[in-house]
Amino acid sequence: MAATEERQEAGAGEEVLAELAARLHEAERTREPITPLTESHLELTVADAYRIQQINVQRRKEAGGLVRGRKIGLTSVAMQQQLGVDEPDFGALFADMIVEEGDPIPVGELIQPRVEAEIAFVIESELRGPGVSAADVLGAVAGALPAIEVIDSRVADWKIKLPDTIADNASSARVVCGGRLTPIDDLDLRLVGMVLSVNGAVAATGAGAAVLGNPVRCIAWLANKLGEFGVPLRAGDLVIAGALHAALPVAAGDSVHAEFAELGAVTTRFGE
Repeated sequence: MAATEERQEAGAGEEVLAELAARLHEAERTREPITPLTESHLELTVADAYRIQQINVQRRKEAGGLVRGRKIGLTSVAMQQQLGVDEPDFGALFADMIVEEGDPIPVGELIQPRVEAEIAFVIESELRGPGVSAADVLGAVAGALPAIEVIDSRVADWKIKLPDTIADNASSARVVCGGRLTPIDDLDLRLVGMVLSVNGAVAATGAGAAVLGNPVRCIAWLANKLGEFGVPLRAGDLVIAGALHAALPVAAGDSVHAEFAELGAVTTRFGE
């Protein structure tokens, strides 16, 4: 049987994937959400979803976008339960998605934003899967940063299954990092606690162990998953390791502050 015929039996054909990628791209451009891809295309597989993501990543790169790192999503039980999935995913972080601390994030550029407090890492030396271990990650990371990720979905009402969010670049939108890079040699990242406040009131708490038991394991998972696509984690990449709590909706006027033990704090605010 031809490869294309095998693909169509296993999932969607390439023309369908290109059309679905275009729908997501247009939804982000117009800020008009669409119905879930999995609602109209029950045959969509995880492999199909990563192909859709790849199409739009390439589209963005051809338009001048620069990939500065990766996000890992759905690494905590809280987020998996919230979105009804059972495995992590990843997406690309572009330069224009990284917001400097102190700069407002206009909610008018987004559709239905939510915030997550996460531990971010800066990669110092290349990690290429398969076979990357947590010990390998410890030797390849320059340090950790406190981070707030703003996720957004181009799918209406966040009614997503795993292929929907993967296709949608893992529901990524913006990321804000604190200004202090902390070496992790002497840190037990499992025990790094976090308190998230919205408008001065505590809204969520968590610790590093919430994400696959240890954020370092998340980086190893990502390196090995990227290895399936022949892509490494590069020196200088920023990687955010997943939410330590269930995501929280935000609106214009909100101020969000995440305080991490050992790593410091990060704050962001939302404008119109």
